[in-house]
Amino acid sequence: MAQDRPKTDTPTTGGPPPPPEEDPEARPSARRRPLLPFRGPRLPRRFKKAEPGSPAGLEARDLAALPSTPGAARITCIDYSPDRVQVEEVIDVGDFVARHRPEWSVVRWINVDGLTDLGVIQALAEKYRLHPLAVEDVLHVPQRPRVQAYEEDGSYQPRLFVIAREMELIDGSLHTEQVSLFVGHQTLLTFQEAPGDVWDPIRQRIRTPGSQLRRADVSFLAYALIDAIVDEAFPILEHFGDQLEDLEELVLQRPGPDVAREIHHIKRELLLMRRAMWPMRELLQRMQREPHECFSEITRTYIRDVYDHAIQIIDIVETYREVATGLTETYMTAASNRMNEIMKVLTVMGSIFIPLTFLAGVYGMNFHHFPELDWPWAYPIFWLICLALAGGMVLWFRRRGWL
Repeated sequence: MAQDRPKTDTPTTGGPPPPPEEDPEARPSARRRPLLPFRGPRLPRRFKKAEPGSPAGLEARDLAALPSTPGAARITCIDYSPDRVQVEEVIDVGDFVARHRPEWSVVRWINVDGLTDLGVIQALAEKYRLHPLAVEDVLHVPQRPRVQAYEEDGSYQPRLFVIAREMELIDGSLHTEQVSLFVGHQTLLTFQEAPGDVWDPIRQRIRTPGSQLRRADVSFLAYALIDAIVDEAFPILEHFGDQLEDLEELVLQRPGPDVAREIHHIKRELLLMRRAMWPMRELLQRMQREPHECFSEITRTYIRDVYDHAIQIIDIVETYREVATGLTETYMTAASNRMNEIMKVLTVMGSIFIPLTFLAGVYGMNFHHFPELDWPWAYPIFWLICLALAGGMVLWFRRRGWL
């Protein structure tokens, strides 16, 4: 995925914008990794929602009154059929929506990168008659991954609306982004928060003559995009698995505060990953069980494979979370053992000096009559006694297994 993906704020009808997701952390290498200072978990605290009591949904005409950044969105349109394919970079949105698709086009995929140009979203919502509840969910991020079926009611066309969360590693730190899909009979619209995605292999398959994507319907394209989003979790899990293996060695060899912070960082990232993947399982399960006129039976069969991948990812995430919890306990045990070793050494040293301190205290008193002070060999004898006491105690401690 793109490593220099900029994150942009999306418009809202009420409430302050959410804090930026900035948590850069370099991928450390084995045994020589720079461990970073503590950072707390990125818990969701601010959400883009309408004001309490506001009407549900966003009509296309209401978007004109909201703050917008013209020209901030990038729009690409791909039309294809078994025999032809055409890729267009949309510059003039008004001219684009006024034109009809080519007669030979079987599937049209319109992708919008960036949600701050509301003029683009308004034009597409009007042309393709998107439901206002779905338009509101596209703009008010983050939303929980889910699927919603909209039937034709005269004002709006039938669509299968899907919200997914795309994950990526940026400088070793996990970031997620909302991706919204509108699946129609022959048209697929996708909205992303920022440029850059995991769909380049899908675009290449569309350009390849004779590929299954070229021969299938629009719902199969939606399946391929969702499958790419889910499968992107596997290399991310490999990254965290390597980190956990490295941390296991560090915990056993030289546990320190930096290691504890690194373990906490991984536990936080795994929690964020679980939060993104757990609803995806429910989404995929519903897609494969509930039929819809815009989703073919063949595609529902392929969705089962994506559902299996999601289950596998969740199992691995839970396993890694247990490993990280075990590493935390191992770290606490190792730190406690190290403290006990230090206290044992200090206790032994103090025990050795107790009799020596007694002798030095006795002969250091300011009395005038000490018979031993008049002996010629009193000073050497004092040191011999001290050394004998210290050596005897050390030998005794070793025999008892205390040293």
